[in-house]
Amino acid sequence: GGGSTTATVLAQVMVHEGLKNTAAGASPIDIRGGMEKAVSHIVDNLQQQSKKFSGDKVLQVATVSSGGDEEIGAMAAEAMDNVSVDGVITVEESKSLNNELEITEGMAFDRGYSSPYFVTDAERQICEFENPLLLITDRKISSIADLVPVLETVQKSSSPLVILAEEVDGEALATLVVNKNRGVLQVASVRAPSFGERRKAALADIAVLTKGTLISEDKAMTLDKVSLADLGKARKITITKESTTIVANDDTKKEVASRVASIKRELDQTDSDYDKEKLNERIAKLAGGVAVIKVGAPTETELKNRKLRIEDALNATRAAVERGIVAGSGSTLIKLGEELDSLSKKVLDGDQATGVDIIKKALSASAKQNALNAGENGDVVVSEIQRLGKGFNAATGQYEDLISAGIIDAVKVIRLALQDAVSIASLLITTEVIIADKPEPPPS
Repeated sequence: GGGSTTATVLAQVMVHEGLKNTAAGASPIDIRGGMEKAVSHIVDNLQQQSKKFSGDKVLQVATVSSGGDEEIGAMAAEAMDNVSVDGVITVEESKSLNNELEITEGMAFDRGYSSPYFVTDAERQICEFENPLLLITDRKISSIADLVPVLETVQKSSSPLVILAEEVDGEALATLVVNKNRGVLQVASVRAPSFGERRKAALADIAVLTKGTLISEDKAMTLDKVSLADLGKARKITITKESTTIVANDDTKKEVASRVASIKRELDQTDSDYDKEKLNERIAKLAGGVAVIKVGAPTETELKNRKLRIEDALNATRAAVERGIVAGSGSTLIKLGEELDSLSKKVLDGDQATGVDIIKKALSASAKQNALNAGENGDVVVSEIQRLGKGFNAATGQYEDLISAGIIDAVKVIRLALQDAVSIASLLITTEVIIADKPEPPPS
């Protein structure tokens, strides 16, 4: 869904052609310059070709991005329809073999973990807790002594703890990291969202959502007096490097509705456009809810595969709605490649022109690979796409209007795939070395 496969196919050709030319004496710096100019030219033209869409096309994008799985595509599209494309959608394991969609209370905000050492899933670089407790405070916490009473209380309950504070740093952060890594505590800290008075309001919203108490300096409340009853509770919390998603328990609807009504009254009484915007944002976060896609499968391997396909579908569909769509299956890349001839003539330096030509050659790689996967001759398919001005439908073996056929790519995904491919290829061409993790041996 994020274009990683396309980026890999493109980068492979770029690296191969680039190293072949540098071995023949070409300047790697000039080749890189030509490649970067070519991609910049393509990105400008790509946005001009994009088409906005809605309705059935959302389902089509989600289905294509999930590997053609209509059930997964329909579930991703339905989830977006329920909480909006910008809404919070999480994916978790189902207790049954079936896929299910549930709309529940919850919210997300743009703050990530205070330290990467809080990560619980190294592969996805996230920290994820089931049924955690939340310490919610507008205080800055630097001394571990402030946290000892609440940590001892939480440890007895055997529940994970998420600390949401103005900031957790110094001795307090270091001690939390050590205890987490030693397995003494399941813990993470997150910096509170927003700033100033709006931060306190945002924390109060989270306290309502989780049925917790905001430990506030304004009320002369101190951390050493915090009891288990003061801590918020959630069904699930997922923390990435940049964001936090809270899925609330099912018993908070009444409190959330009351809080939203209170914010709406505040909205009616203000004349400031800025305040209205921020209050509307708070209402949207609280009232929008969270769509939870529960994935079921008979085996662990299939379950992991389904979760990845749903995440791909969600990522690609969001990107498509944001920036529009173009014809898929590599046909748009070929069309963009044809527009590089004019750029080649403008570039005076020979090796920069070589860089442009490398990009042009790489742009046909995606369509070639699709053709090969379908058992067709890649060069012949590329030639026919150029001659007919239509894309190749690998499922039917026909050349047709791919947007009408529902074979589409998100403009944002194509752009990122191109930029990422050039970034890694340029690095390899100029350094001729790569440092990578050594693959672990397969389990015996």
